[in-house]
Amino acid sequence: MEIILKQDIKGLGYKHDLVAVKNGYGRNFLIPQGLASLATESAKKQHAETMKQRSFKEEKLRKEAAANAEKLSGVSIKVGAKAGENGKIFGSVTNIQLADALTKAGYTIERKNIEIAGDGIKALGSYTAKVRLYKEVAATINFEVVAE
Repeated sequence: MEIILKQDIKGLGYKHDLVAVKNGYGRNFLIPQGLASLATESAKKQHAETMKQRSFKEEKLRKEAAANAEKLSGVSIKVGAKAGENGKIFGSVTNIQLADALTKAGYTIERKNIEIAGDGIKALGSYTAKVRLYKEVAATINFEVVAE
């Protein structure tokens, strides 16, 4: 079954992508939740026309994202966390704290676009995170977890 995505779905595709999924997943989950629409012949023609008109705007967004990736690649962020004497953090540092630190540094990045390896950071030290700025444009940022 072919569907047209109405929003980004992790592991499946991006908004306005034409993807093939299993019938049950499309009919029982994606379409009723409003995440996708059925790709009929008329919907495919309309989708092609929309994508043609959007290509200029998408190229502009891609260039902006590449420029932002260049800026972000040289940035080092410090994230404060309460820690014990042995360097272990009370709780963990997640993408929420990292997004707040980036906002304070002057970069507006949504937390859902930040990927930290593992289940979160549970010790002081230096780490890296992947920030997705656009569909295929991503930057790697370095951050350090310090005790407050």
